[in-house]
This record gives sequence, C-alpha cells and structure tokens, in this order.
Amino acid sequence: MNDQPKGGQCARRAAMLCQNARFGLYLDQRRRQKGGLNEEHLPDGTHSPEDCADWVRQACGVTSRAQIDHSDNARAMLDKIVADYSNWERAQRQRGGA
Repeated sequence: MNDQPKGGQCARRAAMLCQNARFGLYLDQRRRQKGGLNEEHLPDGTHSPEDCADWVRQACGVTSRAQIDHSDNARAMLDKIVADYSNWERAQRQRGGA
C-alpha cells in the first residue's frame, strides 16, 4: 500500500506553473534581484522546469507537490507564489517587456 498523499488541484496547479517557461523567467529575475546579480551571471532561461519544481517544493515546505493539497500552510504559500508571479506578469505587460 502506498502511503504517499495523492495530489489534487493544488498539485496540478503547481505542476502547470513549473512547466510555464515564463515562470522560469520570473524566478531568474527574482534570483538576480535578490542576489544582486546581472544577466551575465544568471541569464534568462536558467531555471528549468525541474528547478522551478524544486523551488516551489522548498518554498511550500514539502517534498512532493502532492503534499501541497494536504497542508494549509503549503496551499497558502502556493497562493502567494501565484499572486507574486501574476503581479510580475502584469508589470511585464505594462512595461511591454519580456
């Protein structure tokens, strides 16, 4: 018998987010900003879908995206990640950038 929790809507949402190349660009830019780096040190396209998934799991405090559906704190963090990413996308559109 498998004791691993089954993923639901939140796990699917996280998986789709991590497969989105734009989310990888968001993480690239976020890391550059937080680390005081430039594009030469961390070019766009650095975060692969696997890197994104690792980052989301770490940020949500889980070892599997399926666990997000079973933790209020992890769900709240995923909501915050999605909101922050959406705000970044909105700002990019307003600037006419990336």
